[in-house]
Amino acid sequence: MLAAAAIVIRAVSVFDTESGVMRPDQTVVVEDGRITSAAARQLRKPKRAQVIDGRGRFLIPGLIDAHVHLVHLSEASLVTADQFLPMFLDAGVTSVRSTGDAVPAQKLIERFAADHPDRSPRLFLCSPLIDGEPVVHRDVGRALTDPARVPEFVAGMAQWGVRTLKIYVGIDRTVGRRIIEEGHRHGLMVTGHLGRYRAQDAVADGIDSLEHIWSVFNFILPPGLDHRANADLSSPQAVELIQAIKRRGVAVNPTLAVFRNMILLADQPEYYRHPDNATAPERMRESWIKYRQARMPTSLRPETLALRMREFNKYQQLTGILHREGVRLLAGTDAPEPFCPPGWSLHQELEMLVESGLSPAAALQAATINNARIVNMNHELGGIAPGRIADMVLLSADPLLDIRNTRRIVHVIKGGAVVR
Repeated sequence: MLAAAAIVIRAVSVFDTESGVMRPDQTVVVEDGRITSAAARQLRKPKRAQVIDGRGRFLIPGLIDAHVHLVHLSEASLVTADQFLPMFLDAGVTSVRSTGDAVPAQKLIERFAADHPDRSPRLFLCSPLIDGEPVVHRDVGRALTDPARVPEFVAGMAQWGVRTLKIYVGIDRTVGRRIIEEGHRHGLMVTGHLGRYRAQDAVADGIDSLEHIWSVFNFILPPGLDHRANADLSSPQAVELIQAIKRRGVAVNPTLAVFRNMILLADQPEYYRHPDNATAPERMRESWIKYRQARMPTSLRPETLALRMREFNKYQQLTGILHREGVRLLAGTDAPEPFCPPGWSLHQELEMLVESGLSPAAALQAATINNARIVNMNHELGGIAPGRIADMVLLSADPLLDIRNTRRIVHVIKGGAVVR
C-alpha cells in the first residue's frame, strides 16, 4: 500500500500548466496526500518530512493518458488490466481515462486499483462503446438504437460511477444528440469515435470531445477523393469544421500513437521493435506480433508504404492546424492496442504532438491540465498548486528543452507518496 507522508522538494523547477512555463527554484510541500504550498521561498518543513533535493531537477504534474482500454483486448492479448496497470506508474502516468469498456469488469479493476494504489494509476471509467446494431466490438459494445431508451441507459451509467459516455461509429444523430443531452444532465462528459453521426452535427449538438484524429479528418473529405493522403486540409469544409470545433470548445484527442504504431506503419521495424515495447508482458507482445503478421499480406504491402506515410503526415498536419487555431488538444494512446505499450506510449504521443507543431509546453499541457479537464478533475489534478492532489513526476532534465526528457524519471509521486 502507498504510505502518504509529508514531502518537501527543495530548489526544484516546477512546470506551471496554466502559463506553460517552468518556474525555477521552487519549494513544494506535500502533506496528507495534497500539495500544501509551492513557492519560491523557504517554507515551513513539516515534522518527519521526507526531503528531496530538487536542484537541477524538474517537477511536472503526474501525466494522464486520456484514451486507454482496461478491458477491451484483454482476451486477444491474454493479459488483464491488473498485469499492465503498473506499467503506467513506471512511466509517470498517474491517471488514465477509459474510453469504452464493459462496466462491471471495469469496476472490478477499479477495486484492484483501490487495493493496490502503489501499483495502479487513478482510473476514470467510461461506458461501453455505445453503438448501432450490430455492434462493432462485441466484447465492449452496447447497441442503443431507440432514443427513448437513452435516459434509462445514461442513468444506469451514472449509477455505475462512470465519468465518460462514449458514442461509437454506428450511432446516428437522433440517438447521439439524446446521449449528449442526458449525459450532460447527469454531469457526465460525452466523447465520440464518430461514423454515422457526423462531426459537424455532434459538435453542434454539444459533444465534449472527439476521439482519434479520424473523427475530424473523416468529415472533411470530399466525395471521390482518390486517397486520404491527398486530402485538402485548407478546403472550405475543413476550415468550417475546425472553426466550429474551436467555437464550441470541443476537445480533440488525436491518438497519433495508435495510427502510427498499429494502423499504418506496423510493418516498420523502428515501430514494431521500438524499445518501449519490451516493457509490455510477453503474451501481450506476442499478440501484437500475430496481429501484424495477419495484416501484412493485405494492409501493409511494401509498395503502399510511401502513401501510408503521407497519410499519417496528413494526420499530424491536421493536429498542428487544430492547435494553431486554438482547439484544445488531449493526449491519449489507445493502449494497449498493438505496439502501444501502456504508459510509455504516452511519451511517444507527446513526441508526435511536438512533431506536429506543438511546443513541448503545449504537449505537456495536453497530457496534464487538458486531460484533467476532460474528466472534470482540473481543480484536483493536472497542476502543481496548493490544494491539488500530489500526483507529480520528478525529472532529471528539462522537458521544455526536449520533450523526450519526460522519460528521464527520478521519482513518481502519487497521492503524496513516492512510488517504489
